[in-house]
Amino acid sequence: MADHRPPNQRLRDFPTLKDTTPDKTGLSAAAIAAFKLTLTYDRVPILSNLNVSIPKKAFTAIVGPNGCGKSTLLFALGRILRPQTGVILLSGQNIQAMPTFEVAKNLGLLPQSSMAPEDITVKDLVLRGRYPYRRPLRALSSADHNAVQAALEETGLTELADRQVDTLSGGQKQRAWIAMVLAQDPEVLLLDEPTSYLDLAHQVELLRLLRRLCDQSNKTIAVIMHDLNQAVQYADHLIVMKSGRICEAGGPAEVITAELVHEVFDVECSILPDPRNGKPMVLTAV
Repeated sequence: MADHRPPNQRLRDFPTLKDTTPDKTGLSAAAIAAFKLTLTYDRVPILSNLNVSIPKKAFTAIVGPNGCGKSTLLFALGRILRPQTGVILLSGQNIQAMPTFEVAKNLGLLPQSSMAPEDITVKDLVLRGRYPYRRPLRALSSADHNAVQAALEETGLTELADRQVDTLSGGQKQRAWIAMVLAQDPEVLLLDEPTSYLDLAHQVELLRLLRRLCDQSNKTIAVIMHDLNQAVQYADHLIVMKSGRICEAGGPAEVITAELVHEVFDVECSILPDPRNGKPMVLTAV
């Protein structure tokens, strides 16, 4: 049923998805699920009583204005930040209770800004993704070599394996970092604005790669994005945030409306179907 209350009242009262104890049906469809999640910085709440679900084997885009808590949420899901309250389940297990190496085998996190060691080659960077599987002072195993080679092939970097990372273009560097995460062989990939600082061609190249990883390799992917039209085109699932809360979550066609865009981004727009695939297109007013 449509909600005809004023936008500011809807946002204030929105129950952040479902404030209920999860059932087994909901958990079975989620690669990561967080319940009653609260995080603060200097005692100031950033996320409060938040519930969120990242569907398995799907491409999820997390969108919202700057400062709304997107990165905080992503880092909490990746166990970089510890919540004050609430629980995060990775494949049904409490992520805080899991051994670090087990988390790393199941989840890969790529921050927005990643710095490679000086003079490191692409292959050596990708090899660092194998740390959860390696024992100290042990030689590389055939599984390590195979995983690195597969990650290089998946990201189209085989011919650049011996190049130094700092000599690559922006798009190539992003693919190298993604290859490193893929070498971990995780089920879940979390990426914080991976298309930032890339030109349009490299943005499309990277998003197509992520889409392919989801479709052909059955990866669960959650990406923070700023471009709503790119999010709609590539994602199966959208999470729309504002002021530390989730305003809407679901399929792009269900979620993206002119009213929502105005409520969340304070932008007037029209929503038209893309003539190629029928997905919603956001056209801002001039």
